Amino acid sequence: MMDGEATNPFLDDVLAGLSARRKAIPSRWLYDARGSQLFDEITELDEYYPTRTELKILTGQARDMANAIGPDAVIVEYGAGSLMKVRILLDALEAPRAFVPVDISSEHLEASANELRAFYPDLDIYPVASDFMASNLGASLPEGGRRRAGFFPGSTMGNLLDREIDRFLKTTREDLGDEACFIIGLDQPKSPDILIPAYDDAGGVTADFNLNLLERINRELEGSFDVSAFKHEARWNSEDSRIEMHLRSLKDQTVTVAGREFSFAEGETIHTENSRKIALDRFAGMAENAGWTLTRKWTDEDGLFAVVLLEAA
Repeated sequence: MMDGEATNPFLDDVLAGLSARRKAIPSRWLYDARGSQLFDEITELDEYYPTRTELKILTGQARDMANAIGPDAVIVEYGAGSLMKVRILLDALEAPRAFVPVDISSEHLEASANELRAFYPDLDIYPVASDFMASNLGASLPEGGRRRAGFFPGSTMGNLLDREIDRFLKTTREDLGDEACFIIGLDQPKSPDILIPAYDDAGGVTADFNLNLLERINRELEGSFDVSAFKHEARWNSEDSRIEMHLRSLKDQTVTVAGREFSFAEGETIHTENSRKIALDRFAGMAENAGWTLTRKWTDEDGLFAVVLLEAA
């Protein structure tokens, strides 16, 4: 690379992923503006239990969570999305100092932050357009407040590999500081009969969400994918306790990305996302290794989902 030449992490990940023996692209690239909109639609589907279950927990336990955080806190939401869930927490908090939503889709983030400002005109909101896994965010966080509190709802933790979870928890521990706490959503292990429909809905919204990645590559990286020649596929991987999303090639074909050719055999897939179901005792050990202590948990009556509180150790 020549001095001053800009890097393109999306291009780098796509080229590396399509060059691998088992093709794969990191799930964070599913979330451009269109992908973020489609994911918001997914969360409202009948088949997609995580969002409504977590919302029920948050609504019922928000006061308890707010008491655990305390007054005058700086709230940092990682992978913020539509900011729907954090409003439940903000409504319960006593005089929050500031809110920092962090999301990779800058367009979607700014629109969501502007909408939130209309509901909370006295709250300082500092959106940060960034991949929450990419770097330390400490320099982007406002000063002041009694403590910093991380907020990471949803099931995104299950999208990460063990080494990524370890890095994320250690980085956020550094971001948030010694007096910090962290509220995290965790999808719990359960039957594939519940899981598969949640990631392959009858209306095809999840399929559109997954296939949108190819549309994005075509648009942003000079790709030549025939999107109709690929099919969304959700698989249950019992060994790793996770749902996997793939894009399966329906025929032998060759595509180009940024001038490079990639061949696909019929049936070959691009692995686009994992959604692992992490038991609480296992996650507690992972958190402890990264400098956190799991001190509280809130679950629904069926044990489908959990929200946990970590305190800086």
